[in-house]
Formats: sequence, C-alpha cells, structure tokens
Amino acid sequence: MEATLQKPATQTKNRTIRRVAVLGSGIMGSRIAAHFANIGLDVLLLDIVPNALNPAEEAKKMTLEMPAVRNRIVNDAFQNMLKASPAALYSPKFADRIKLGNFEDNLKELSNQDWIIEAVVERLDIKRSLYERVEAVRKPGTLITSNTSGIPMHLLSEGRSEDFRRHFCGTHFFNPPRYLRLLEIIPGPDTDPTIIDFLMKYGDLYLGKTTVLCKDTPGFIANRLGIQSLVQTIRVAEDLGLTIEEVDKLTGPVVGRPKSGTFRLSDVVGLDTTVNVANNLVKMEHDESRESFQLTPSMQKLMENKWLGDKTGQGYYKKTKDANGKTEILALDLKTFEYKPSQKTKFATLEATKAIDNLRKRFSVLLAGKDNAGEFYRRTFADGFAYATNRIPEIADELYRIDAAITTGFGWQLGLFETWDAIGVRKGLELIESQGKKPAQWVYDMLDAGFDSFYKTEGGSKKYYDIPTKSYKSIPGTETFVILENRSNDIVWKNAGAALYDIGDGILNLEFRSKMNTFGAEVIEGLQKSISMAEKDFRGLVIGNESAEAFSAGANLATLFMFAIEQEFDEINMMIAQFQQTMMRARYSSIPVVGAPHTLALGGGCEINLHADRVVAHSETYMGLVEVGVGLIPAGGGTKEMAARASDLYQSGDPELNILQNVFMNIATAKVSTSAQEAREMNYIRATDQIVLNRSRLIAEAKQAAIELAENGYVQPKPRTDIKVQGKTGIALFKAGITAMHMGRYISDHDLKIADKLAYVICGGDLSAPQNVSEQYLLDLEREAFLSLSGEKKTLERIQSLLQGGKPLRN
Repeated sequence: MEATLQKPATQTKNRTIRRVAVLGSGIMGSRIAAHFANIGLDVLLLDIVPNALNPAEEAKKMTLEMPAVRNRIVNDAFQNMLKASPAALYSPKFADRIKLGNFEDNLKELSNQDWIIEAVVERLDIKRSLYERVEAVRKPGTLITSNTSGIPMHLLSEGRSEDFRRHFCGTHFFNPPRYLRLLEIIPGPDTDPTIIDFLMKYGDLYLGKTTVLCKDTPGFIANRLGIQSLVQTIRVAEDLGLTIEEVDKLTGPVVGRPKSGTFRLSDVVGLDTTVNVANNLVKMEHDESRESFQLTPSMQKLMENKWLGDKTGQGYYKKTKDANGKTEILALDLKTFEYKPSQKTKFATLEATKAIDNLRKRFSVLLAGKDNAGEFYRRTFADGFAYATNRIPEIADELYRIDAAITTGFGWQLGLFETWDAIGVRKGLELIESQGKKPAQWVYDMLDAGFDSFYKTEGGSKKYYDIPTKSYKSIPGTETFVILENRSNDIVWKNAGAALYDIGDGILNLEFRSKMNTFGAEVIEGLQKSISMAEKDFRGLVIGNESAEAFSAGANLATLFMFAIEQEFDEINMMIAQFQQTMMRARYSSIPVVGAPHTLALGGGCEINLHADRVVAHSETYMGLVEVGVGLIPAGGGTKEMAARASDLYQSGDPELNILQNVFMNIATAKVSTSAQEAREMNYIRATDQIVLNRSRLIAEAKQAAIELAENGYVQPKPRTDIKVQGKTGIALFKAGITAMHMGRYISDHDLKIADKLAYVICGGDLSAPQNVSEQYLLDLEREAFLSLSGEKKTLERIQSLLQGGKPLRN
C-alpha cells in the first residue's frame, strides 16, 4: 500500500509523523494502533504488567518476571484484535508494523515517538498517574493526546509541564476506528492552536477521518447528542408501548440510519457504556434538558439484571439455539421483561414510504403518519431538533459541526439540521411547538431575517447558516471536495439510471443511479454516452458516485433471469456482447478513464474498474468477481482481464502456475476483498493505482488522476494479442483439483460444472500448448460459457434465490 497510498509526511514545516505509541491495548487502543499501522506507520502498543499469574501460566511453572507473562495483557489484546470481525487491519501483513510491550519495560521507548495516544481506562486518577510517568521520558514537542470519551481536558492536563500542556488535547476516535469516520479534536485550555490545526488536517488527509473541532464540554458533541437521542428514543418507545423490534425498524435504514437501529445498537455498544455516559451527563446543571439523560425503566431493569448486551450474552436481544441447533434471535418484551421470538413489524406509515427512494422525501410522509409510527417520529424528531439548537454555542459554534459529528460518529446519512432542512425549517418549528417544546431563539431570529434553511448550495459547494453573522458561509476544509449532490446544475446528460456531470477542468463524472447501482440498459447507455461526449469535448472521465451502499453491486439479474426463463438466449447473447463492448470501449477510448470504487464493487462493478486506465479506490472497497455465486462466470471481460494480468505476472517465470491458480480460486470461490489493500493483493487493483482513506475526497482525487493522465500525454492503447494462456496443460491442472474437491464433497455437481467452464476460459480453451491469444478470443470464450450456464436449471435457481430472498443458494 505504501507505494501509492497518501503517505504520512510533514504537514507543517516542523512536524512529521512516522512513529506512534498507543498506551492501552483494550478494544479501542488496539484498534487505534491497527489503523495507524494501516496507513504505514510504525506503532508501539503498550499496556500494564499483570500482577498475578493466570492458571495456564501457573501450570507451565512460569514466573511474573518472564517476558511472555509481563506482556500477556497486550499480547492477548493484540490477538483479539487480529481475530476481530470486521477486521481492524486492511491486511494481516500489516500486523508486523505493531510492536508490543508494557509500561514497565518499554515506556522509555516513548522518547523516540512522534505522537503518543493514551487510551487507558476512563478514570481520571489512572490517566493522570500515567501522564506523570510519560512526561519523564517524553521528548519536548511530542504530541500527547487522549482518546477519552468525556473527561475534560483541563482536568487531564492539570499539573503537567507547559510543553506537555501545549502539545496535549483530546483525539476521540469512535469504535471501530477503521470504519467510523469521526475523529473529535478537543483542545485543552493551553493547547497550541497550531497543534489543533495540524491534527484537524492530519486526521482528514491521512487517517481518512471527518475531523470535528469540539469544545471541552461533557460528552463533547457526538456522545452528547447521540446518547440523548438514544435514551429519549427508548423513553418514547416505552411510553407508546412499542416493541424493540418495531423501534429498531423505525430507527433504521428507513430514516437513513444503520440497520442496528436503537436497541440493537445498545446491545452492541454495551448498556453499561451508555449508562455511564448518561449518568455523567444528567449531572449537568446548565443543561435545560438534563432530565432527558435519566435512565428509563427498561434501562434500569437491565442494569439490575446485568443484561448489558452482547458482552453478557443478552440485553434487549438474546441469541439462543433451538432443538435443531439453529440460532434463534429472541427479543425482550418491555412489559414482562421476558424474551420471546423476534417478530417482524409492520406499520402503515412505513408501507407508505416503500416507493420513495429519496430519503429526504420520506420524512414528510413519516411525520404525517396516523399510527404509532407517526407519533413516534413526531415526538423523537421534535425533541432531537430542539435539543440540538440549544447546544449552540455551548458545545459547538457552528451547526455543521453537530451534523458532521452525528453522521460520521453514528453512521447517519443525514444530520439533525440536514433532516430538519428536508422537512422544511418552518414545518420543523411547527412540529417542535406542537410537542410543547421550543428551539433556541436563534432559530426564530434566522427565520425573521429571511433565511429559511440551515444549508444551501451555491456554486457547487454546500454552505451553512452562520448564526453570529446571519449569513451563509462555506464549510471549512471542503473547498477541494467534489460533491456531486451539490452540483445538480452541472449535469450535462442523464437518463433513468445514470447522470453525467461536468466537474470542471475538462473532466466528466458518470454517476450510476440505479438500485444498488447495478448495470442495466440505462447504465450501459450512460457509459457509452459519457465516453463519446468526453472524447468529443473533454479530456477525461471519472466513473464515481456517492452512494452509501455500493459503487455497483454488478449486473441487473432480474433482466437476465427473465430472458433465461423465457429461453431468449439470443437476447442474452446480445446483452453480454454489448456489456463486453462497453467495457472494451472504456479500456480503448481516446481519453483516460478513471474508476473511483468504494464499498461494494461486485461483478460488473469490479469489471468496469478492471478496464479503467487508473483506479482511485476508497480504502473501504469490497471488490470481487462473484458471478459463480449465481451459477455463472464473469463475462464482462472479468475472466479475460484476470487471465491477462496473470499472464503479465508469470511471464517472468511461474512453472507451477501459482499465480493463475490464485486467480482461479478468487473467481471460483466468489471471494470479495475486505479492503482496497486486499483487492490490490488479489490483483484487482494494480500497484500503480491509488488508495484514498477519506471518502469525501475520493472523486476529487480521481479527477486529479484523470487530469494527470491527460496532461502527461495520454495515448489511446491498442487491443492486446499477447495474452499467454495455458491451454490443455492448465485445464488438466485445474481439473485434477476440481475433481478432488468434488469427490471430497466440498463442492456440488453444479459447482463442478461451473468450475470446469471457468478453467476452460481462463486457460484459453482446448489449445494443445501454451500460446498467446487476443482479448477478443477470450471474450468470446467468456460469452459462450456464460450463455451455456444461463440455460442451466440450477443456475436459475441460484439467481431466483438471490432475487427473491437476497441470499445465495448452494445447490
């Protein structure tokens, strides 16, 4: 990754980060260490020395002086991090970048660190004691920050030297640090402003975070708003007699929030964690709504029972196994406090939103609901809006910081003020007042001054309403972003499934707009049209979008299934041929084409990137050729391209065909990368491609790559005729392995048939000896195999299972 990932380097004239120490190897500490290893730094991870042997150590007659015992706590934590799912590291190889040690033997090594991050238990006395020891070995000028989730900075830094205090502040990561984008930066009373500026930029550019500047107030921003929302949601649910399944449905994707909803989120986080924060926040005398942090009856009861969630095996939900050993999810009845089988939920209000894909347009329907769902939304939205307005300027001076913290800390698609804008500020005000509440006076003043939205788009950028000046201002740090949502005036062409934007400097951007951004006729038309327009009047094309779900989940299987059921094989042949031609059009256009994948890039979503001149991938890109899962093989040039890349790699010598075998297994098992780095290791992303950590910068970086290719004298490539394939030699090798797996019952009869066809294509067919072939030769083999498999009954069963139930079928 180091070769093309934006490498940490000097951010100011006098500060370079190369080595980071993390103190405390618990869940947060070990995963923070992993994320710094992800970006290529050397990391020192330390923890306490055990004060007693455990039974296993006693049985081995070990002593407290032995290094294995002294490092047991950090070693165990490190191993747990390596086993974590989802993975904390981009690649298992990066574990070597982390050195383990303890506070007794290795604290002196802090003297050569550039940044020290404290992530020990949330106790002021323990943190202060550790800081005293750190200061004895820390070199002047070294950054020292705390991952505390709520202890005030002025208390943490009290009694420390001037240099320590000047370089000290809070850096609050959210769990899991690799995946949640929020990094709260909290200055202390004596923090040097240049340190805050450095960390704000460093977190953005190199850690991939949305860095949010917070005031040193209880809970900072995200936890203050998030915990208040969670507790109040549970309170309203109890008042209305809603079930936990109903509430999780109401607070999930339908309102642009994670599937975990409210109660499942509580179980994952741990109720004790939520309660500890709430118990601290309820003491704030200056908070007009501090009673909203008082625990609800169900929270109190679960705490008494020690039903804290996943960590204790039960919370609001409980996993059990039935008589057949099948896992069953039980849900807590909030009235009887007994567990019962989880039930599906249904509300007329939710049914009314099923056809509304646009999240912003759903809210008015949800709030108008006549059932308990509508009442739930009215009460919780009104409460959340009012509370947020009263936190300005207490916890933040600007409203956009509150939205940024909530969206990136808790995975909401829209923040509180963005949601309010979607409803309409005046309508939101009416809603608040109808619930007997009042927002802060500045909301009334804003409306009286003629401003009727918290945000507005101007000149392709999003601006926020600045309360003191009563004007709209640009959001700092976003000037270089390319945000398609803000550029509707720059659309130069569109159809039902795609839109083409002029993003400036002679570069176009094609955005997919189909469900899960799947490839259908409209998207194919969009690709062809965008390349034609770019060749005529522009100098480059980026293929990227801002979907929260997928860059592209692949082909539109519904169309294929319909043709296959009706045995319209000529139609399927034409469809695949057109798909292949479109991929080759991207590869052999006269202008550079840059792919900007993120999240899911499956099947066709992978293939379009395989044919791009350059890929600029978000670090969280999950890429794979997954067609075997529905009984097919990649036929949009995917099999061809991987055969070509294998050919390029083993030209230098690979007599056992290990490279080709790896390619074959990745496709045959429908393996999906768990990161962009793993996609590189699978050769879906090349060494010359770029990996970007900050999702907000992805399209801007891809645009820059297109500009560089154009300005460096891009030359239209010629179709290849030099792809070395193995013919019968390779087929025989694969046949032996496939047959053994079939005989061992690791694969089904249909798996065997698919694997045989994949081997045939990837080896170039029934050739008597290894030889060079053309791309078109392999494309024809791909299409022939795909057509053959699309007529198989078991393939249709697999496709049907995925379309109807969303689950792959093994038959």
